[in-house]
Amino acid sequence: MIQVTKHGIVLEKTNIDFENEGVLNPGVIVHDNQIHMFYRAVHEGNHSTIGYCLLDTPLNVLYRRQTPLIFPEFEYESKGLEDPRVVKIDNTFYLTYTAFNGTNALGAVATSTDLKHWNKKGIIVPQVTYDDFRTLAESKGELNDKYLRYNEHERNFDSSQEEVLLWDKNLIFFPRRIQRMLCFLHRIKPDIQILISINELSDLTKEFWNTYMSNFTEHIVLSPRYEHEISYIGSGCPPIETKAGWLIIYHGVHDSVKGFVYSACAALLDLENPQNEIARLPYPLFFPEFRWELTGEVNNVCFPTGAILQDDTIYIYYGAADERIAVASVSLRELLTELELNKI
Repeated sequence: MIQVTKHGIVLEKTNIDFENEGVLNPGVIVHDNQIHMFYRAVHEGNHSTIGYCLLDTPLNVLYRRQTPLIFPEFEYESKGLEDPRVVKIDNTFYLTYTAFNGTNALGAVATSTDLKHWNKKGIIVPQVTYDDFRTLAESKGELNDKYLRYNEHERNFDSSQEEVLLWDKNLIFFPRRIQRMLCFLHRIKPDIQILISINELSDLTKEFWNTYMSNFTEHIVLSPRYEHEISYIGSGCPPIETKAGWLIIYHGVHDSVKGFVYSACAALLDLENPQNEIARLPYPLFFPEFRWELTGEVNNVCFPTGAILQDDTIYIYYGAADERIAVASVSLRELLTELELNKI
């Protein structure tokens, strides 16, 4: 098995109002030789904003902003901005997050040229009801019944006030264009889906998504395969480009007598056709085992969302028990060697 080093907690909640319930699930990027972290900051009542800090080493916070960097401004994100991820494509930074309005949780994006000033582009994933999704997605055959189990959540809401939409979260861009196209991962439970066919965000029209949904199964890139991820999986860190393929560090979930357990997992996708899976670890890259991962706002959670590569070492930043941010590291060379032994 691959050797992973857990370095412990790098960021914890404070008494400051906007982050007094937890800090978790950060996006991380290296720019101008500095490590920038954008994290989900949770205020009492589960209202989230995006906080910011600067690290001078992978494990040491140099500066921490005392107010939110990005906060709710529009109705679609009125109850929170959750789980940011960040990449640079060409000369533009793309920060994706889950926009939550109290009923719907959907992938949104903001762009920047300096990591300081952000221009919100709004929700870019499909905005459809579950019934419309099912009608479109089953036009060419039945769906896995888990799509019903995990997504027909209208029964949990009083929809008389607002239309309840299919939740589409874990929106993550690849850090470069592939065959001149923007490419991103998103997640409608229980699988991870991929989109590889737009030139600009403006291409994501209602008509585009209707066509996409009518061919839905063609866009499933990763599905639960092993016991540790058998319930459902979701996108994690932005893909890391390697000679062997796109390294995908994602989260896998399995049900246990103590509830769901979230682990970090790893797979490889083809460089030029990332819809093709090359290899996957048959066991978790790492899983909850220490106090800070076992006990918190949500117990038994390792939720990877950010990663940076320094020489041969990948530093993986993850939400630990939905309350704090921790770091683990692994040798890229050793991880790729292990993946090569587990080709699909």
